[in-house]
Amino acid sequence: MDNSQTLLEVRNLRKYFPLTKGLLRKVVGTVKAVDDVSFTISRGETLGLVGESGCGKTTVAKSILRAVQPTAGEILFGDEGGTVDLTRLEKEALKNARRNIQMIFQDPFSSLNPRQRVRDIIGEPLYVNGVAKGKALEARVSELMAAVGLRPEYMIRYPHAFSGGQRQRIGVARALALNPKLIICDEPVSALDVSIQAQILNLLKDLQDGFGLTYLFISHDLGVVQHISDRVAVMYLGRLVEIAPTQALFKRPQHPYTEALLSASPKPHPKYRGRARIITGEVPDPSSHQAAGCAFYPRCNYRKPQCAEQPPALRNAACSGVHQAACHFAGELTLAGI
Repeated sequence: MDNSQTLLEVRNLRKYFPLTKGLLRKVVGTVKAVDDVSFTISRGETLGLVGESGCGKTTVAKSILRAVQPTAGEILFGDEGGTVDLTRLEKEALKNARRNIQMIFQDPFSSLNPRQRVRDIIGEPLYVNGVAKGKALEARVSELMAAVGLRPEYMIRYPHAFSGGQRQRIGVARALALNPKLIICDEPVSALDVSIQAQILNLLKDLQDGFGLTYLFISHDLGVVQHISDRVAVMYLGRLVEIAPTQALFKRPQHPYTEALLSASPKPHPKYRGRARIITGEVPDPSSHQAAGCAFYPRCNYRKPQCAEQPPALRNAACSGVHQAACHFAGELTLAGI
């Protein structure tokens, strides 16, 4: 990585899952869950990753953590000793690198062990990595609980004694235990009520300022992404179709799929009510998808013959050097934003 401010750089990431059939598990096809994805995240930045279900967002997150082994590509991470490629690390080196990359999960009800006290849930990363034990561990857990807005004396309780928002705060405290540099937030507020969502989002922003954190924030909710992200990347069928600073993407999208996503986002004001731009058809089957042309071609309202013949590369849009879109006509189309 050339830029000293870049914490994470993903280069040409691919993750393919084989399709098997029969008793002998013969491979009959491949699902391209993530197909040639590249992006960077700077230190202290929040990159929002959006897209409909099944587009590959969570697979990208799991690949960064090596919870699944990438098929191809590089994942460069700025560690204390320099830049390391997470895809090539052996077991012990990967364990050390993971101390700087933690994850907040989507469901606060199933991501916490119901048989463990909160003290043990939050303190487990400290104990497993040999950072603290005994009184020192309890003191660190108490400090973390206070940081996320929970009373330290609740550490002897079990998860069932807490509400959904409080359980997610426990998950956030667990992610902070080892002082990571990067936190991957996988739909961290989608299972919560709207009022609680706002509290968790504000907590994440406060923690980012206080602890110098960097976020990869995965979400379906464009309103949430707009509130917390510095830049937004849009995925469709395993590929990035647009990436830009948040306000630029929301005001003037450069890809037809992004325009459709923005139009479907509810606007809580009668002055701004309008009809969503309907996308015809269904998302193609990733196991049979052919890369002859644009993946969005069958559903695009602006398609032309060229789109079916040549796959568009993610390139700079005409309006800005920091706004990229995978569309042959990026910068030429007039697309509606919010």
